Amino acid sequence: MKAQLFCVDPSAKIGNNVEIGNFTTIHEDVEIGDNTIIGSNVTIFPGARIGKNVTIFPGAVVSGMPQDLKYKGEKTYAYVGDGTVIRECVTIHRGTASKGKTVVGKNCLIMAYSHVAHDCCLGDNIIISNAVQLAGEVVVDDYAIIGGGSLVHQFSRLGKHIMVQGGSLVNKDIPPYIKAARDPISYVGLNTIGLHRRGFTQEQINIIQEVYRLLYMSDLNVTNALNLIMEVMPKSEIRDEIVEFVRSSERGVVRSSI
Repeated sequence: MKAQLFCVDPSAKIGNNVEIGNFTTIHEDVEIGDNTIIGSNVTIFPGARIGKNVTIFPGAVVSGMPQDLKYKGEKTYAYVGDGTVIRECVTIHRGTASKGKTVVGKNCLIMAYSHVAHDCCLGDNIIISNAVQLAGEVVVDDYAIIGGGSLVHQFSRLGKHIMVQGGSLVNKDIPPYIKAARDPISYVGLNTIGLHRRGFTQEQINIIQEVYRLLYMSDLNVTNALNLIMEVMPKSEIRDEIVEFVRSSERGVVRSSI
């Protein structure tokens, strides 16, 4: 019989058909769902709540202590949704008293050497490329794609179906459906290819295009541009979603470089 070369705390709740690689450590107060695969040299700290069919590659750390001076050891969590893949040497820290949890949604791909800091909230079907660094309390919405080596400032929000150029410094909110690139980070057009791939109709894409034309090309300030959009464009879920995102932005949204 092959010796077990990993360490699992007896109180950890491990689902059915879970594979655990050599030299992996799983601490107390951890829950892992069925059919999850955990590679070698992984460390899973207290507060981890890992779903089903997750794959964690060697060297990753899940639910590590927050790198935040206000953290005083309070009980917090790090959630990883079903079907998510965490590649080599990724670090995901648990929450602080601010939010109480860090969340990575379902079917995400977090590539090697990326960092998800305390109290971040990631939606579903997100791709985070190699060495992306998310600071504390960043929100990333569904289907966002962040290019490799990008740095995302704390409290930023990245809307759904966006694409961020690799190596970007993201210090403003990025509204949904767009591509963001250049330095400083700016609006450079719609994520048209991604929208087509995800089943958006041409009519929906045309609505998105018109909203951003008025927002960025009308020579109006943001407030007046939003008022114009609400006045001249027919009511739709997409229109209202973009307007609400921009209006609710506390950091301000990226501007246009076109």
